[in-house]
Amino acid sequence: MFSDQAAQKKQTLMGPPSTEMPTFERVQTSTYTNRSDCFRLGERSFTRQYAHTYATRLLKMRPLLVKRAIQKWGNDIPVKKLCELQVGEICCVVGTIFKHMELQPSILREISEEHNLLPQPPRAKYIHQTDELILEDELQRIKLEGNIDIQHFVTGVIIAVYGSEKDSGKFFVEEYCFADLPSQPPLMNSDADKFLLLVSGLGLGGGNADCLLGMQLLIDMVTGQLGDEGEQSSAAQISHVILAGNLLSPATQSRDSLNKAKYLTKKTQAASVEAIKLLDEILVQLSASVSVDVMPGEFDPTNYTYPQQPLHHCMFPLASVYPTLQLVTNPYQADIDGVRFLGTSGQNVSDIYKYSSMDDHLDILEWTLRAGHLSPTAPDTLGCYPFYLEDPFIIKECPHVYFCGNAPAFKCREIRGVDGQKVLLVAVPEFSVTQTACLLNLHNLQCHPVSFSGFSSMDDGDMDVSH
Repeated sequence: MFSDQAAQKKQTLMGPPSTEMPTFERVQTSTYTNRSDCFRLGERSFTRQYAHTYATRLLKMRPLLVKRAIQKWGNDIPVKKLCELQVGEICCVVGTIFKHMELQPSILREISEEHNLLPQPPRAKYIHQTDELILEDELQRIKLEGNIDIQHFVTGVIIAVYGSEKDSGKFFVEEYCFADLPSQPPLMNSDADKFLLLVSGLGLGGGNADCLLGMQLLIDMVTGQLGDEGEQSSAAQISHVILAGNLLSPATQSRDSLNKAKYLTKKTQAASVEAIKLLDEILVQLSASVSVDVMPGEFDPTNYTYPQQPLHHCMFPLASVYPTLQLVTNPYQADIDGVRFLGTSGQNVSDIYKYSSMDDHLDILEWTLRAGHLSPTAPDTLGCYPFYLEDPFIIKECPHVYFCGNAPAFKCREIRGVDGQKVLLVAVPEFSVTQTACLLNLHNLQCHPVSFSGFSSMDDGDMDVSH
């Protein structure tokens, strides 16, 4: 795609010096609308209970589920609440899933003087064969059994179940359905090739020299300082860059200073300070050439709870003077050249990975999209703000591109909805580990990885900048 265009142009690196200095005009973003206002927090109050969040989620999503249930099972099937169930009666019930998990970490259990338990060691997954699914509505709850895969669900998702209550007091599920993909705005993509670059997990401050080399190669490619005239003319077609979280390394999160006496740390500088300065220098180079959207991530200096607010512009005295720099929220939603983007820095996907049997990041992305909710595990196992009247994580409009950052590897896949919606799912790899970014063509929504592998003491091969 990108490199093929460059290869078609005349090679100039091995030719004689030219008397003319070619200039390539940067392709600009035609239209841009940031639609992340629903993720911005105004007045902040943490005095509310999280029960309001679940109640609001069920209230807002119930009509969507009832509509899908009628489409799937017909108008003749009664839609009831749990308090209206009769033993043996076939019906449909809409409610919130609660997953009872034996291995789920609990701070209350760990500090209990009665049990006197040691803290549970971290696990890759917390699922167990004894886990149970419970369906809740505003008044009651009931255990689920039957044709439903327990480990394919997490706490907080809203579903409609079709079946009947048994004499044992459990609800036997014959079938179930999600809200599925909502309506999708029309796709108004560009007439010619125009590219958007997705990068995540820069991991600054981690001390990895190979990563810094690969990062500079990426910057040089975007700004047109890499390759011959063919490569430079192709790089001029990159109109937008999205940095999807974890700009800083986990190594900058050291808490050793909190356990030391103040006189021992009086002249000690936090590791994140130098990392932010380096990030500012990187953003200056990018913002001077192209539009850049910067999302925060798990290890970045902003609030920990979802939705994460934009990084403060005061941390970037050099880059913040450029109007091309946009500090945005996580999750993030925007229309770029007629294409609706929706994405996160990956916390929602990695949290579902830990509490379900799903292993593939694209499968989890598709599952959340069909469930109609960005982050169903919030606030149970993923910290979030206690919303009262609205749940901003409900997906009200279907995006054209749905991405998550900090994935273990690059993957992409197109899925379709029941009403003809088409969505490109993209797992953006962690750059500090893979040295790979994603290049998306806004003309035809084709996505390809771009690899920047530098020199390493373990590798004898040549440096690779491949598309």
